[in-house]
Amino acid sequence: MSTYHYGNVNDPGDFTDHGRVRTSYTTPDLGMLMDVADQLTETLHAEYPGLVGSGEVIQRELARSADDGLPPNRGRIRSALETIAIAASAGTGSLAYTRHLTQALGL
Repeated sequence: MSTYHYGNVNDPGDFTDHGRVRTSYTTPDLGMLMDVADQLTETLHAEYPGLVGSGEVIQRELARSADDGLPPNRGRIRSALETIAIAASAGTGSLAYTRHLTQALGL
């Protein structure tokens, strides 16, 4: 049984997100997200070379979104961000960029 609160399923504009009620969802600026993803991947090269592939997944999905005009694949991005968050130590740039992207995308 899930404990996730789905909010009012009859009105998708009124849902809760970790205790905060959002009345609308705005898509974050794709250019800003791409810049943060680039910075994340650069930081991964220095801090966690084994996780660079996860950063590249995020970059690829955001670039694909820019090319086709559709929203980015949130599932693939979420999976890559979770992989990084599990391995990244507190206080690292990698974790800071990961948190920034997670929050900006509402994941």
